Amino acid sequence: MKKILAVTACPTGIAHTYMAAEALLQAAKEKDVEIKVETRGAVGIENELTSEDISAAHAIIVAAATDVEESRFAGKPVVKVAIGEAIKDPRSVIDQALASKPSNQNFVDQEAQSKEIKKTQLTGPYKHLMTGVSYMLPLVVAGGLLIAVSFLFGIEAFKQQGTLAAALMDIGGGAAFALMVPILAGFIAFSIAEKPGLAPGLIGGMLATKVGAGFLGGIIAGFLAGYVAKWMKENINLPKNFAGLVPILIIPFFGSAIVGLLMIYVIGSPMKAVMDGLSGWLTNLGTGNASLLGLLLGAMMAFDMGGPVNKAAYTFAVGLLGSGLYGPIAAVMAAGMTPPLGLWLATVLAPKKFSVEEREAGKAAGVLGISFITEGAIPFAAADPFRIIPSIMAGSAVAGALSMALGATLRAPHGGIFVLLIPNAVGNLAMYVLSILAGTVVTAVLISIVKKNKTSA
Repeated sequence: MKKILAVTACPTGIAHTYMAAEALLQAAKEKDVEIKVETRGAVGIENELTSEDISAAHAIIVAAATDVEESRFAGKPVVKVAIGEAIKDPRSVIDQALASKPSNQNFVDQEAQSKEIKKTQLTGPYKHLMTGVSYMLPLVVAGGLLIAVSFLFGIEAFKQQGTLAAALMDIGGGAAFALMVPILAGFIAFSIAEKPGLAPGLIGGMLATKVGAGFLGGIIAGFLAGYVAKWMKENINLPKNFAGLVPILIIPFFGSAIVGLLMIYVIGSPMKAVMDGLSGWLTNLGTGNASLLGLLLGAMMAFDMGGPVNKAAYTFAVGLLGSGLYGPIAAVMAAGMTPPLGLWLATVLAPKKFSVEEREAGKAAGVLGISFITEGAIPFAAADPFRIIPSIMAGSAVAGALSMALGATLRAPHGGIFVLLIPNAVGNLAMYVLSILAGTVVTAVLISIVKKNKTSA
């Protein structure tokens, strides 16, 4: 029996990672194929593939939007697919892996094959950005929640030095948020150039924070550091006795100097001007423009339910947290909760439009929705995309537009309905809840109208 291995990883490591793993495991079971799936989620690496696993495998499936250390698969057939494809059509992905031709090379020490895999790995800017976001996100979530908890003692209690509120604010805002941009930049560079890119990226990100270039400056610093380090790694050739100095001395020193000087003298000031302009514009948005921004962010959140467009909206809103702008993240979370919540409500309002299995799935979607896991809508959208996707986009657009127009704010970037229970974490709480409810109802009503009857029950 052929043995297949797989690795699944999405940028946030919350839903897609495990949905893809479950889909592949189920498809392999139906086909009577032996499979082992490594997941790289928010809790870390689980079911990690060993060198013995890799050596015995016929092929490896990589369904990932972040770095998964593909160089370890050198000499083995690798089937690379979008993580969404593994969720929607796992049987086809398994078939591709089974049809892969074994390599004539030995698994051990195949330098040429390793380089080819790395070349493939290093061609996607979106993948590098999402790797940085995936490492940054736990800091943002932890920092935001700690800041929110500090508000339990009063919205300005942290100003009293020596108090628990001040300590929590220092941990969340002074430490976690301060690390946000350096970690983002460092792991963008790490995704591009692996370990040699980390030091220049972290330093570039820290400088972006110091000069006021914000998360946009951090993104530029990360890509700059990654490609500088990658170029140096590929083009600096020293005698074997000194080759070890390249990754631990030459690249960190010269790469950091190049990136640092460019950030200070070339990139920092223009990016600070951009961030100041963006912050000023967002701070002074009128109701009409705020509604339009919320509508756009909301529609993006529902368009691909955790895919690149969704993550672009979320990354934009998260990046603004460090600048003290809390309106966009509120709109984004409201819009991200709405699709699965609306689908759950639709299964209640119009049960004849759904099969028995879909009605059961609707209950799970509701739980995912209140937890801000937009991916709960994927099974419904995959089954009926031309009716479901426009409906959930409309509902999310309404939720996002209302949230921005009504002045709702949010200081924690994740957590769904559970964050609403923390006093002072949400600004204009009643209107924020209204925004989520309105988006949910719009989604459910539209789906109830456009979907055709599926059962007589």
